[in-house]
Amino acid sequence: MFSICVLIHLIPCNPACPVEPPAARAPLRGLRVAAKLERYEFEAKIMGTTFRIVLYAASKEAADAAANAAFFRVAELDRIMSDYRKDSELTKLCATSDKAIPISDDFFEVLQKAEEMSKLSDGAFDITVGPVVQLWRHARRTQQLPDKDELVAAMAKTGWKFVQLDPKNRTAKLLKPGMQLDLGGIAKGYAADAALKLLRDKHGIKSALVAAAGDITCGDPPPDKDAWDVDIAPIAKGQKPRSLKLVNAAVSTSGDLEQFVEIGGVRYSHIVDPKTGLGLTGRRSVTVLAKRGVTADSMTKAVMLMPREKAFKLVESTPGAAAFVAVVGKDEKVETTQSTRFVNYAK
Repeated sequence: MFSICVLIHLIPCNPACPVEPPAARAPLRGLRVAAKLERYEFEAKIMGTTFRIVLYAASKEAADAAANAAFFRVAELDRIMSDYRKDSELTKLCATSDKAIPISDDFFEVLQKAEEMSKLSDGAFDITVGPVVQLWRHARRTQQLPDKDELVAAMAKTGWKFVQLDPKNRTAKLLKPGMQLDLGGIAKGYAADAALKLLRDKHGIKSALVAAAGDITCGDPPPDKDAWDVDIAPIAKGQKPRSLKLVNAAVSTSGDLEQFVEIGGVRYSHIVDPKTGLGLTGRRSVTVLAKRGVTADSMTKAVMLMPREKAFKLVESTPGAAAFVAVVGKDEKVETTQSTRFVNYAK
């Protein structure tokens, strides 16, 4: 709770001075004293993960209202882009082949951003791998590799160039029958951006952080600091977390620390290579920083799959972007590389 103090400065009357009539007197003006901002934290299960919001507000009531609105915004995006919901816009689009259908502004923007990243990464990032991802989800449950014939059939339904967008009419069309879009590599970053924007624009809260598992978007720093301190989990045991300092920026980390399957002595990641249809092998972690969460989220997958030189070229050509890559080699030795701008974010 807080209180607003109104200060009124009274000037004593001088008998030597003539007394002004009431109508001529200047009105007394109250001066508002800024309330102290307090830290508040909130969590909610949305988009198949835990969304966490940290914000600074003048009261609990203001913080509660802002956080609830932000979570509602994320839930709204989940209803649009979930591949688990039968009534989502994504599901409806995938059920319609070779027919342009109107879609919401949010869905259209995500598809545009996905198309942009696919072009920049030469297809390393591809949201049309849905049919292949479904096979690997089954593989992780059964501990068996996808059937070769089924994998070939699934791959025949992919290809980012077969998603046709019409900016003028705000429509999307899938050019291959049976295509399934998977926005797992971009939607959470977009949602974090949207939640942070709502906090700022609708509730006047500038000092805030929105985290969705490995995707974090930050606004202005806390009142008593010059940046948000964010730790990145290490890829191997015994290592210390890597600390970053973020202001009006986003960070996303992808890896196979938790989601993987080991079959025949080979470790397969949940991240699928769009060009082979196979889960990425080996152990690695990629952290990308960017101005927006939607960029950081999608670029981590691209950097994960691209040859290192091309990946870092992509990062360096993106304003404000930086990347850090850790790979576990023989004898648990971790090899790391980082782009030029990464040092700007390191604590």
